[in-house]
Amino acid sequence: MFRRRTALSVSATAALLAATPLLAACSGDAHPGAAAIVDGKRITVAQLQAKVKDVRAAQAKSPQGGQLIMNTGRLSLATLNGMIFDEVLARGAKGAGVTITRSDIQKWRARAEKQAGGAERLKAMWLQQGVAPDEVDAMVRNQLLLDGLAKHLGADRGKPQGQQKLAQALAKTSRSMGIDVNPRFGKWDDQQVILGETKDPWITTEHVRQQA
Repeated sequence: MFRRRTALSVSATAALLAATPLLAACSGDAHPGAAAIVDGKRITVAQLQAKVKDVRAAQAKSPQGGQLIMNTGRLSLATLNGMIFDEVLARGAKGAGVTITRSDIQKWRARAEKQAGGAERLKAMWLQQGVAPDEVDAMVRNQLLLDGLAKHLGADRGKPQGQQKLAQALAKTSRSMGIDVNPRFGKWDDQQVILGETKDPWITTEHVRQQA
């Protein structure tokens, strides 16, 4: 289970975004202009589109741009899934007293870059999974928040029992946040902490983690 957009391990959705235009909320929606409401906070369609465009612009510059786009076809859904999960994780970590410093992020990223074969190589790996270069630090932060939350719970993320314990804690947090997704994008599953039509929402970087 615990996988989402990662440098080295993730399940990517298929089909070209060009064939699946980004959806816009209509005036008849319960929350006009919102892709989702999370704990009373709006994630707007415009914010979602901006993130998707950022990824697509970076992918277009890659020599493998066409393949990257093909492998991350339903990027809008995967991105919204990530944006919602980020909010749930942040709330759960805050409740557990987990804090991450800029220094923590820099140290973790430096080790990951070394393992990947350099900074550009690491960014290229994340881009394969739909993460723009300027979002890498945010992804590292989430990895550290998950590690910190797991430690607080006494959950070993390398074992099924630990994964289950962490999942249960995040599911409880998710339920408390009243997450409401625009039906055009699907339905949020509090139990799995995932947007219905996406898969493997959690972060894992096992190969990097072994060296970090």
